[in-house]
Amino acid sequence: MENFSQSNPIRYPDYHNCIASLACSLLQYYGINPPNSTLPQADALLQKKYKNIVLLLLDGMGMNILKKHLSKDSFFCRNVKTVYSSTFPPTTVAATAAADSGLFPNQSGWLGWTGYFDKIDKNIVYFFSKDDDTGEQLDYNVAHTYVPYESLLGKIKKSGVDTHYLAPFAEPSPQNYDAFCEAIRRLCHGKNRQYIYAYWDEPDASMHKNGIDGADIQKLLADIEKTTAQLAGRLQDTLLLITADHGHINVKNKVITDYPDITECLVRMPSMEMRALNFFIKDGMKEQFVSAFHRHFGDSFLLFSKKELMEKQLLGIGKNRAEVDPMLGDYLAAAIGDIAICNTPCRFKGNHAGLTADEMEIPLIALSL
Repeated sequence: MENFSQSNPIRYPDYHNCIASLACSLLQYYGINPPNSTLPQADALLQKKYKNIVLLLLDGMGMNILKKHLSKDSFFCRNVKTVYSSTFPPTTVAATAAADSGLFPNQSGWLGWTGYFDKIDKNIVYFFSKDDDTGEQLDYNVAHTYVPYESLLGKIKKSGVDTHYLAPFAEPSPQNYDAFCEAIRRLCHGKNRQYIYAYWDEPDASMHKNGIDGADIQKLLADIEKTTAQLAGRLQDTLLLITADHGHINVKNKVITDYPDITECLVRMPSMEMRALNFFIKDGMKEQFVSAFHRHFGDSFLLFSKKELMEKQLLGIGKNRAEVDPMLGDYLAAAIGDIAICNTPCRFKGNHAGLTADEMEIPLIALSL
């Protein structure tokens, strides 16, 4: 297993060894030309031909969470093949889109929890097509309308392999992890060659609510690990790949409306994430904004101009999707401390999407069964 950080330094995404690279390895395995470079450790695992490939994504189960709550000889930890990178932001919308497409955020246009869509002049919650500022529910899928992408599931299906997507919110909608794993088991016992993408929303959901340290999180992770080990023991001719979309840290919440010297500079409320904030600034007010933001949050965030954001390739390497440029404001603030900046009061005790190792580093766990 590779070494990983013992503290929580700033950690930039590694787009040559990231969750999009894993997706590209899977595309290559099925004979499909990937859009980006592959992940060498995954390529090595995919040398054998399997009837079933299962990608199990456990939301929020970053390497720091494994280290905190599981022993080195636990089922998950002893089967870690590499520690690699999430996207920036290290968050579900951006990273799961990468896992499902092989695209970086700058290529997919899936940037964070909310995105600014210039065609409708709204900050929209990607997964729910809801106006983040007003709560208005739009009657069409905004993200799939303006920044659609072709998923691995679709591409692999076209190659003649059966594909399946499992999640608590997708039919058959398993409502507990035991049922979820049983659904994976049943699919793997089918006759045909198949690729299964299975997403589970824990431990992320519980860590948002309770933080990352409690005995409840340790028990939750131990239960997930035990059930996953039992699943692995019942599979044959299967490569089980287990990963996460990002890590998770404890946070202290601040509300941006408590800082009028910042908000009076804004064209609209920030979008993207509470630890990766996208700011559109009024004409003539950039100097005030930068000064005020540094005064209040300079110890907790790095502030990048749009030009610097592109030069550092924080959102991905290669050519940007055309729709991305108008999504991005004048500045992006990336968290390096434990502060989250909310548009409205938030009770999250745990969060992610910042530029720390604990948020960025994710495990690739693999079992050849």
